[in-house]
Amino acid sequence: MVKLTMIARVTDGLALAEGLEDGRDQNDADFYKHQAKDLFKSLSKGQNHPSRMSIETGPYVFHYIIEGHVCYLTMCDRSYPKKLAYQYLEDLKNEFERVNGNQIETAARPYAFIKFDTYIQKTKKLYLDTGTQRNLAKLNDELYEVHQIMTRNVQEVLGVGEKLDQVSQMSSRLTSESRVYAEKARDLNRQAFIRKWAPFAIVFGVVFLLFWAKTKIW
Repeated sequence: MVKLTMIARVTDGLALAEGLEDGRDQNDADFYKHQAKDLFKSLSKGQNHPSRMSIETGPYVFHYIIEGHVCYLTMCDRSYPKKLAYQYLEDLKNEFERVNGNQIETAARPYAFIKFDTYIQKTKKLYLDTGTQRNLAKLNDELYEVHQIMTRNVQEVLGVGEKLDQVSQMSSRLTSESRVYAEKARDLNRQAFIRKWAPFAIVFGVVFLLFWAKTKIW
């Protein structure tokens, strides 16, 4: 059964539309919605994520597809057929692109296309019963196969993003520390140079002054 549906822009993780839920069949809706937003944030960082992936989380599975800088994501029970989940997303993608395609890049506020919920709800009802003739036909459709779509764990997917962030922060810190070290090294070299040649400069200055004084006196 489809539990959650969200659509977001990949370039910045901005939520564009969402299938509104009544909350009666899911006590942890906010928790999984937060996870979905974390996934969008991870995708927006430009990491090399596949365009289609299934992500296991607790008793559910996130399925998403990315097309035209937009991520279409749904969360279903683990027992829900993977092929139906992806065909559901394909239906949403086709309609969303048809209705809102030329406005996606210019959307500036979250849930700018919240009215798309009407289509989400209507389409979700078509996919609720996996035993209908329509859905059985989709399951038997050999033209749409999902066997090669990767399935991963949500901690693994989000953990990769966290590790990359840590590496990036460490790299920035090392670069900053390297600059500080280089500046200190230059200061030390300057001080060493002064200590080495200062006595000679003083002696030369004294000799020069004595010579100059002598020429003036004589």
